[in-house]
Amino acid sequence: MADIPYKRILLKVSGEALAGDQNFGIEAKFLSSVAAQIVETSRQGVQIAIVIGAGNIFRGLKVAAEGGDRVTGDLMGMLGTVIKSLALGQEICKQGVDAKVFSSVSMHSVADVFTALDAKRALKSGQVVICGGGTGNPFFTTDTAAALKAIELDCDILLKGTKVDGIYSADPEKDPNASRFETISHEQVISKDLRVMDTAAFALARDNKLPILVYALGASGGLSGVLQGKVPSTRVG
Repeated sequence: MADIPYKRILLKVSGEALAGDQNFGIEAKFLSSVAAQIVETSRQGVQIAIVIGAGNIFRGLKVAAEGGDRVTGDLMGMLGTVIKSLALGQEICKQGVDAKVFSSVSMHSVADVFTALDAKRALKSGQVVICGGGTGNPFFTTDTAAALKAIELDCDILLKGTKVDGIYSADPEKDPNASRFETISHEQVISKDLRVMDTAAFALARDNKLPILVYALGASGGLSGVLQGKVPSTRVG
């Protein structure tokens, strides 16, 4: 098996991807598949932190667009990420690797409050760390939370697992002529307004020299294949 050139990674899992073929919620079979990828990679000695989006349960932006309060909507979205963090953590443990769930929103009976020091200790002990609650603040997406956590935890790279195998010049589901980038800079992603992640996340990554890999979460070859360069992806950096 080829070596993985990264010691510590942060995996951002989009909420929509966890829904699998469903339009809402978590597809149990796909959740199990994602957990298996994480378990396999962890057993190869890679320290793994995870941030999960809430798009398949709730979006604060949708509340605001319909005239509701954005702050309340974002708080509801944060709770949605904790629900999914608990589900993924349980599945990872079920498959034989210890996982620890942290939350940026204080809820002591559910998960430990996130601190970089505690999360690093858990990573060094071999636990998979799952960070729920986004940044803990409204108006920031889980993409931004992922970039922030990757920097706080001294990760070598940030991976964004989505439904498509990289960053395209346009939405490949809408434009059959869209072309995939093999590599692209943070600046180019921002200037071209390629919205696989939000601008704040790319800016944070750029300013802290954090590379990003965007790939299809359900790709054959899995997470370890992406890290080994065997699975199609787009590298930003």
